[in-house]
Amino acid sequence: MIAPQDDEETPFLHRAEQPTTKTPLPWNQFWIVLLLDMPDPVSSYTLAPFIPQLIKDIGVTNGDESQVGHYVGILQSSYYAAHALTVFNLSQLSDHIGRKPVMLIALSALSVSMFSFGLSKTFLGLVVSRVICGTFDASNSVMKSVLIDITDATNMPKAFNYMPIPWMIASTLGPLIGGSLSRPADRFPDIFGRSELLKTYPYLLPCSISASFILIAWLVTYFCLKESASTRTPLWELIKGRFLRQSYSKPHQTSNSIIVDPGEADSGEVQAKPLPLRDLLTPKVLSITASYATTGLLQMALTAVLPVFYATSIELGGLSLDPPRIGALLAAQGAVHGIFQLLFFDRLYDRFGAGAIHFTGVSSGIPIVILFPVINALARAYGIGMAVWLCVSVQLMLTTSLVMCYPCITLFVRAAAPNRASIGATNGITQMVVGVARMLSPASAASVFSYSLQEGHDAWLIYYFLIAIAFLAVGTALLLPRDPSVWEDRYRE
Repeated sequence: MIAPQDDEETPFLHRAEQPTTKTPLPWNQFWIVLLLDMPDPVSSYTLAPFIPQLIKDIGVTNGDESQVGHYVGILQSSYYAAHALTVFNLSQLSDHIGRKPVMLIALSALSVSMFSFGLSKTFLGLVVSRVICGTFDASNSVMKSVLIDITDATNMPKAFNYMPIPWMIASTLGPLIGGSLSRPADRFPDIFGRSELLKTYPYLLPCSISASFILIAWLVTYFCLKESASTRTPLWELIKGRFLRQSYSKPHQTSNSIIVDPGEADSGEVQAKPLPLRDLLTPKVLSITASYATTGLLQMALTAVLPVFYATSIELGGLSLDPPRIGALLAAQGAVHGIFQLLFFDRLYDRFGAGAIHFTGVSSGIPIVILFPVINALARAYGIGMAVWLCVSVQLMLTTSLVMCYPCITLFVRAAAPNRASIGATNGITQMVVGVARMLSPASAASVFSYSLQEGHDAWLIYYFLIAIAFLAVGTALLLPRDPSVWEDRYRE
């Protein structure tokens, strides 16, 4: 049973008093949301530990180690480039035909792309695999829409206490799968040494395990997930309307987004309808979109640089770690993120509010960046010892604060949506813009890192670049109020 929740329209015009008790979480659907939050991080984190080595193996760098970061960035950005071009349309489509069909498409594309990634032997093949995934993967934005659909303002913060569980599992298992099972014929010759397939495609095994899990998630979605969208239109009607244009040609009131059926006017019933793009671009939506984009820019830049920094030799500015160690570090990072958010997010939200948590998170990017040259300097002077591991641990723990920004952003997106029927489209706008940021961030950050490693260039250039992004994220965080409810309160009469 989907949790009852007031129509977003009525509170914006005549907001009732906030309920004193919290609505229980609808666990019959919420557990599916938790499961479906795992496929995207499982796939991404499975690839992260071995991508630098894969780039070296396929020979695209011609033996120049300083170019690895450049190609890693291109590979990561290709996903977000495709994602940015399609996520708004897919999110908007979910407002019309429902969340479930779009989720099934997203999971199918993600599974196919993981299999094809493991079978790719050229850099172009790797890029095509990630583009396919990015083009159809609307799981992030659509799942946020499902979460907003089945919760209300009283139980959504509680829901975010549980959201770290699947993310923690995915971000822990993904790096372990990718780091431990890459090149299995070399690492486990007694088990896989006779497999010509795994010798020919040394990264197929971890990709296949990830793809198989996504297929299981597809089956759960098909059989168990209930449709949560408030308005649904048959797909054929949308096709006849020239890709949603017909639905937008219907009269609507831009002031309150309510369409009244004359036959229902006496009964007082109204029905919210999805809004066109021009009516979604309110100051609140633009503010949270700007903050989301800069946060994504910072987080993705750090995510792109971190494994490349670990894999780069100490002499060139990194730590000279192999894929299994990189996978173990990223797995530990994911576990710490999930445990901390599970134990403390709800309490921190009640105490300080989403705005303060978000501001603290983006501000933590500054010491995270500063620790990069400190870690390398310690490694040069004393080798990989206790001091290096201590600083690495502090840096990874600081990233926990940055990850805590994302549940806060979702709360702001919910408050900023003009009406309930446009939640998917509002999510789509934010995801589209942050997709552009994530497209630019990995390629630019990794390329700047590679550029700074080359002889005659300023080795600190990458850190100047990352610090600038961190300050930009801090500046846009100041656009948000202390709590999302402040935005909704502005509509009280």
